Amino acid sequence: MIAGGDEPVPGIDRGPVTAWMAERTHIAPPLQFEIIAGGHSNLTYRVTDAAGRRWALRRPPLAHLLAGAHDMVREHRLLSALAPTEVPTPPVVGLCTDVHVNGADFYVTEFVDGAVLRSLTDAQMLTSEARAQLSRRLVEVLAAIHSTDLEATDLATLGRPDDYVARQLHVWRRQFNAMTSRDLPIIERVHDLLAASIPPQIESTLVHGDYRLDNCLSTIGGDVAAVLDWEISTLGDPIAELGILLAYWVEAGDGFAPLGHDATTAAGFWDRDQMAGAYGELTGRDVGDVGWCFAFASWRLACILEGVHARYAGGAIPDIPPEVREFPNSVAALAERSEQTLAHL
Repeated sequence: MIAGGDEPVPGIDRGPVTAWMAERTHIAPPLQFEIIAGGHSNLTYRVTDAAGRRWALRRPPLAHLLAGAHDMVREHRLLSALAPTEVPTPPVVGLCTDVHVNGADFYVTEFVDGAVLRSLTDAQMLTSEARAQLSRRLVEVLAAIHSTDLEATDLATLGRPDDYVARQLHVWRRQFNAMTSRDLPIIERVHDLLAASIPPQIESTLVHGDYRLDNCLSTIGGDVAAVLDWEISTLGDPIAELGILLAYWVEAGDGFAPLGHDATTAAGFWDRDQMAGAYGELTGRDVGDVGWCFAFASWRLACILEGVHARYAGGAIPDIPPEVREFPNSVAALAERSEQTLAHL
């Protein structure tokens, strides 16, 4: 949806937002606002002025918010702190916490050119060689996130450094129960299996919390232009986050794609074993528990998708993508994958 002039845009109060932006960066009104498709939580808009300059605006969903989620201040803090690091992020323009401007907190960044790769068609924009290069870059950027100097970036107080997985199990079971309207006993059963077998956490680093291919802007040459969607970033276990990346990563023989995205099945993309191996070689970290972390991340993703589906069903996000209708099936498949993975460790 693209709207210019006086046409209303869900989630945007055009006049006050335009005035707010004019105070912080050079703009040529009127502004056009376009909801960028694909986000399943916070809303992202492409903002374009009369001179063709572009920005990105992020705000929470319009309704059905979860307690503790959709924190614009937190996400803005992360982007600002990471600006001088090797982690590629969009340059920040500003943060608005005055709800009189737009009804909710929001922040604006410069617009970064790049492709969001979700489907095989998207992946075909890259050569096979570029897909292999992108696989490596995704691992390298994850390693850069995990090597962030917490003191130098003032992120040492971002969250509790210990017991990351135990806290995640607690949070996402609570969120699942708060959002679901159906009986799915496998969620509780797998939760209990995971809670009883958590590997020791060796170290604590910055973790993105939702690191995956389509939360990055990719270039045709196989680079990562920017990492997006930092809303649930915290301090935690880097190997658990590696498991999160792998839970999203779809291989040709999987039989299902959790988000309906199959870009990583295209020739040239690495498989999960290659990703994990490269991470271990690059960082020197022991990835022996990555199988368990893959099971944990699959269960966690099941809980997340249950909540995403509930938010769409409740009308929180205006345009419902077709793949979201499949999320209830993905939830069950992910929980089963987690249980089966644990059984074979």
